[in-house]
Amino acid sequence: MALRDVLLTVAQTPHRLRRRALVTWTPEQELSEVRDRSGARMARRLEWYDLVGLGVGGMLGAGVFVTTGRVARDTAGPAVFASYVVAGVSALLSSFCYAEFAVRVPVAGGAFSYLRVTFGEFVGFFGGANILMEYVLSNAAVARSFTDYLASTCGVTEPDAWRIQVDAIADGYNALDVPAVALILLLTLCLCYSTKESSMLNMVLTAFHLLFFAFIIVAGFWNGSARNLVSPDGLAPYGVRGVLDGAAIVYFSYIGYDSASTMAEEIRDPAGALPVGITGSVLIVSALYCLMSLTLCGMLPYNEIAQSAPFSSAFRDKAGWKWAGGIIGAGASIGIVASLLVAMLGQARYLCVIARARLVPAWLAKVHPSTGTPMNATIFLGLCTASIALFTELQIVFEMISIGTLLAFYLVANALIYNRYAKLGTTRPLHVLLFLLLLTLSSIGFSLSRRIGGRWRWGMALFGAILVAVITIFHCTARQDVAQPPSEWTVPLMPWPAAASVFLNVFLMTTLKVRSFQRFGIWSLAITVFYVCYGVHSTYTAEENEVVNVMIHHANVDIS
Repeated sequence: MALRDVLLTVAQTPHRLRRRALVTWTPEQELSEVRDRSGARMARRLEWYDLVGLGVGGMLGAGVFVTTGRVARDTAGPAVFASYVVAGVSALLSSFCYAEFAVRVPVAGGAFSYLRVTFGEFVGFFGGANILMEYVLSNAAVARSFTDYLASTCGVTEPDAWRIQVDAIADGYNALDVPAVALILLLTLCLCYSTKESSMLNMVLTAFHLLFFAFIIVAGFWNGSARNLVSPDGLAPYGVRGVLDGAAIVYFSYIGYDSASTMAEEIRDPAGALPVGITGSVLIVSALYCLMSLTLCGMLPYNEIAQSAPFSSAFRDKAGWKWAGGIIGAGASIGIVASLLVAMLGQARYLCVIARARLVPAWLAKVHPSTGTPMNATIFLGLCTASIALFTELQIVFEMISIGTLLAFYLVANALIYNRYAKLGTTRPLHVLLFLLLLTLSSIGFSLSRRIGGRWRWGMALFGAILVAVITIFHCTARQDVAQPPSEWTVPLMPWPAAASVFLNVFLMTTLKVRSFQRFGIWSLAITVFYVCYGVHSTYTAEENEVVNVMIHHANVDIS
């Protein structure tokens, strides 16, 4: 491209932003012309039980074995089970929103597609890019924890025994994790081969994993004591704030149900299977998370929980079952493999659909004609995940996880309210947008009042009352004439579930550390710059070319 053309393109950036940033697509367009940009279509070979298995497998390995020990020891104490309850309720409400959107727009784009058809191209890209970042980071964290548990299975207790220390690299990035990289690359090859076979592998791994869960829960309660739940400093030694802070940290454990929604293009009966698969898997996993966290904290005092492979250490060192430590290490390793398999399945489909929208290079959207999988996106993200897992310590990764997920789920809940009342109904868009603004502001006010504490306690009561009043008034005054067939699943009791999801996501975001917001700000700036410098020009040029081609086609038809 000549320098003159480059300068002309840069000069047109404001105009192109006005034309593209808020442009929306209809569900019908997403299902037809946008999906056709991948060439071959993804094979519809999955049933509802595949979706439940993918959701359960995607969530189980990440949460319990990666975060529970750390959160119990340093953040919430024995009340870590309450952290899982709070996070589970928030995830369940978000899963309702995802399920309705997935039925209405059954494509592989997840939050990206839902936001793009509601709020436009830029908001969709912003939300999708944040979810994609969370996938890559959480997968890197899960892969590194796999090395800990695999070493524990072999009787090795030193956390970094199987990692290569490189003194020339900065601390936090100098423990090279070769087993984690090998696992990611192996799963990448598996995912490139077939989605159905990957689902079958996940079902087998998850079945074995559930047996290990049952063993840990029964044996843990047998060897545990209720005294450990209140000793040495009570059930919640870090207070209510610790429980809520812990909820924000463990929330990334629920990313797996989002992976289930990205399989919408590969389900035989999306309308029937997606609600069951998405919400059912969240309920099952939430119950298991609570039981497992109670098991760990019942076996030994919270301040004696090991940071690395805590379940294996508890059985080996405290219960005296050295043989059980190896079994639990093997079970945790299997669960982590299943979790990583599903999460990598989801992240590739996110990138594939973003590429269909031409917001990233189009070659990432290609679906292989023989395997029916987004092979290019799978390989690219597999390499990115492996690179992070090789260098970056778990604690550094944890500080960057959750905020992007919470923001994306917050946006999806807002999008569902807007879709239901402004797009499908008869309520004016401005009325709905005002409600969403007041809902967000009152949620922020309540959450910040809790953080400040002291004389600001009255703020919680004030903003809480405003929050309830705003939702009640909107519920009584807004009209929604839902246009979809009665057979399609919709969230009941609207707008309350979606509004509660907005509140909880805002609330959990305010519990995160300042460093999380700083890193999120840097990432958000990078997303915005990328969209302005590449995305908006790519989509504008492509859309203009399509319009010209259509005009030429019609002119040729008229001449003939």
